[in-house]
Amino acid sequence: MLLSEAVTQGPEFFSFAPGLILFPVIGLLINMFFGGRMKERTIGILASTASGLSFLTAVLLAVSLLSHPEGMIIPLAEWISIGELQVNWTMRVDTLSATMMLVVSGVGTLIHIYAIGYMHEDVRFKGDLNRYQRFFVFFNLFIAAMMILVSADNYLMLFVGWEGVGLCSYLLIGFWYDKDLLGRPGIENALAGSKAFIANRIGDFGFLMAGFTMFWTFRTMTFSEVFSQVHHIAETQPGAILAITLFMLLGVAGKSAQLPLFVWLPDAMAGPTPVSALIHAATMVTAGVYLVARSAPLYTAVPDAQSVVAWVGGVTALFAATIAVGQTDLKKVLAYSTISQLGFMVAAVGMGAYVAGMFHLVTHAFFKALLFLSAGSIILGIERGHHHLDHGDHNDEEVFDPGDMRLMGGLRKRMPVTFWVFLVGAVALAGIPPLAGFFSKDEILAEAFQLNFPVYILLAIAAFLTAFYMGRQVWLVFFGDPRHPAAGHAEESPPIITVPLIALAVLASMGGMLNLPGVHTFTLWQEHTFEAFHLHLHHGEFNPWIALISTGLAVVAIFLAWLLYGRKPLEENQPDPLRKILGPVFTGMNRKWYVDEIYETLIINRYIDLAKFLSIKVDWDFWHDWFHDKVIAASYRQGARFLAGPIDLGIIDGISKGLAKFFQSLATQSRKLQTGYVRNYALAVFAGVVVILGYLILQ
Repeated sequence: MLLSEAVTQGPEFFSFAPGLILFPVIGLLINMFFGGRMKERTIGILASTASGLSFLTAVLLAVSLLSHPEGMIIPLAEWISIGELQVNWTMRVDTLSATMMLVVSGVGTLIHIYAIGYMHEDVRFKGDLNRYQRFFVFFNLFIAAMMILVSADNYLMLFVGWEGVGLCSYLLIGFWYDKDLLGRPGIENALAGSKAFIANRIGDFGFLMAGFTMFWTFRTMTFSEVFSQVHHIAETQPGAILAITLFMLLGVAGKSAQLPLFVWLPDAMAGPTPVSALIHAATMVTAGVYLVARSAPLYTAVPDAQSVVAWVGGVTALFAATIAVGQTDLKKVLAYSTISQLGFMVAAVGMGAYVAGMFHLVTHAFFKALLFLSAGSIILGIERGHHHLDHGDHNDEEVFDPGDMRLMGGLRKRMPVTFWVFLVGAVALAGIPPLAGFFSKDEILAEAFQLNFPVYILLAIAAFLTAFYMGRQVWLVFFGDPRHPAAGHAEESPPIITVPLIALAVLASMGGMLNLPGVHTFTLWQEHTFEAFHLHLHHGEFNPWIALISTGLAVVAIFLAWLLYGRKPLEENQPDPLRKILGPVFTGMNRKWYVDEIYETLIINRYIDLAKFLSIKVDWDFWHDWFHDKVIAASYRQGARFLAGPIDLGIIDGISKGLAKFFQSLATQSRKLQTGYVRNYALAVFAGVVVILGYLILQ
């Protein structure tokens, strides 16, 4: 049954909230059923329009919040009613959810438009309209699932969106499930999708356990009802809230790629580049950060959990940054950078700096989506150059990887638009003022300096490494001479690709104005949500010394990158200069500190060994004779004797025989009432009447 009364009571634009989900669903359904009859570009335009209408809806909701900052609860339908569990399909529109709505749909729409051109030029596409159609169906499905996640008013509805984006991630990482990165037959993409699926299921186990414990403790899963009981439960059952928050952290580690479940995100680069930008940089992986921010009353009630979250984020930020320094693949550097920046966000919300964490989430969506999409433009440009090479310029049997930075160089002149927008994203990520990354990252560092100094040290070192590996990437890709003929013949991307890049570059440049020191517009915007749950937000003041130190570290890091890679650019087949300086340390960075190998040795191979044992890869005669004949058969025989004796003959037969004797005796006695004489029947009726009258008189 629809519950529409609450919708009509609110401001006019709040009633449009279902469009956040409805528009992408309509887009995917049209493409699913009719896309096969459309032209390629029409499919992309339809999907982009659906995402754009979702963004327009988010804008209207944000406008409504300007005059009604308390937000609105919008019940749509009754959903689950089982005993004490009462869960409705209800949307919550407040300043926190609206922020996510704007980021997801706004950045998502630009990526949709970019994908129209990118998927057409992907070397694996080759005019496969069915694949093109399916890709945009998955893209719209992701937007719909993400909108369910961020608009949910209860943890169960949020979990539906949580699983929905996980499904889309699996589908899109393994989109080219039958081809490798170069379009050849292979299963590496399918394996990458499976890796992401399994790692996220471990995180989902944590989320489920948090949900079960929450209902057991609070008897509800609705945000406002849970948060209203937090103070009482924290006094009477503090261990329950600690368990909920730590289980929830496991879910965050899976979805937001934190230690120890981060290993799936770098392999997720097997998916098309728009997937890397939409899901694994700007939106889905930030869901864990949003979950902690949304659950702020729970985490605030247990400082121990906050401390664990902050340390997980800080260690992840530094650990992933060290790995990014040693990578040679263009997208892998950005993937580990994403893990590191997510660590910054998780550390911030763990310390209670919820606004700082959400602010960095927004600016990171701008410049990291820009960097990933620019990387896709670079790869396409080099693939065009490789395609146009004469046979005399390259070896036909050569295995050419267009994403290998060691084969690039000189692209500044070949792809000027891509160079400038990539440079904007790189400088923003490095934290150089006045770009967006400086303001959001500096705010986290300032909060960490006051709230958790050891975590501040971790984040400061990670920020230094961030500026270094981004400087290294810019020098390797765009400067010097081309180290491969394909780079020397690279071509700039068409406007369908470069225009979204320019729009994101503008956002990455000006996004810091959302929360300028002394103005704090974004802080005031977020306060309405957190104060509704009686939370006192920590307001970190702008610290010029922290800003100066972080900027100085970034400048020094970029200068060091120039000394190693810019002053004397690498030549073809020249080893990385860091390898000579750092030796085995650089090897560890390049090999990702052997985390995958450790997991494979300790977990995956042991699991395979167990599977082989259980699939009877051991001596069949021994297995059959000992286990089957002596264990299973003997147990069966003993059990059968027991069941046939006391159980079957004693209890079961005894009950049935006893019932038979009882009804036989009852029938024998009842038969005496049937004499066949009318006078006996009349006497019985008369006696009954006398008894009834006597009862009525006595009453």
